[in-house]
Amino acid sequence: MKIATWNVNSIKARLPRVLEWLDDFSPDVALLQELKCVDEAFPRMEIAEKGYHIATHGQKTYNGVAILSKDPIEDLQIGLPGFEEDIQARYIEATIRNVRIGCLYLPNGNPTPGEKFDYKLRWMDHLVVRAKELIASEQKFILAGDYNVCPKDEDCYNPALFKDDALCRPESRSRYRQLLNLGLTDAFRTFKPSGPDYSFWDYQGGAWQKDNGVRIDHLLLSPQAADILVACEIDRKPRGKQKASDHTPVWCQLAA
Repeated sequence: MKIATWNVNSIKARLPRVLEWLDDFSPDVALLQELKCVDEAFPRMEIAEKGYHIATHGQKTYNGVAILSKDPIEDLQIGLPGFEEDIQARYIEATIRNVRIGCLYLPNGNPTPGEKFDYKLRWMDHLVVRAKELIASEQKFILAGDYNVCPKDEDCYNPALFKDDALCRPESRSRYRQLLNLGLTDAFRTFKPSGPDYSFWDYQGGAWQKDNGVRIDHLLLSPQAADILVACEIDRKPRGKQKASDHTPVWCQLAA
């Protein structure tokens, strides 16, 4: 079971790249973020023609998350449980082949300090609560998406430059560590425990060409899912194409 996460930075603008990737990589489950469209405007027909069931939680112009699956999408949950007052479309959760999967687009949080950073931290606190609930259920689950957090300095090309950025602030990292301390596994670090590997490169300043990136897209697995984890990689190929998203897919494979 191949599960991939990708912040597409506008599904309409990136649709040719997404369809191409679905053909080439053929994930069993694709978790998309930053759709930037309402549910009714999502290109369902084009993606369904590739053999995918579709669930979306959209929003005009901003945010938006989606689950694409070759298998039926069951027990759908729209929005982060316990944070019903959140009006931004940032979370969707469902069960696919007995694996509970949450697709998330965590707030960026900049500038710091400020209301946006406070919102980011509140959002992460609610995510920790949800992770505790899922842990207690003892089921296989994955919380994947754009976390907008560089867990360590090595996940950022220039830690000094990002010292006060919400992606690298101690408050953001401490909440990410809370998730790991619950028993969740960073799938990518299972296979590459250290070193610079990135999933996002800004459009400005030749960041892609210089490999000036950050690793902010993560797949966190429950102990039951981590037990059957067999692979995890960052797929850099889509980022190098014309009219690419500024993120690239990250995927893992479960023996399920």
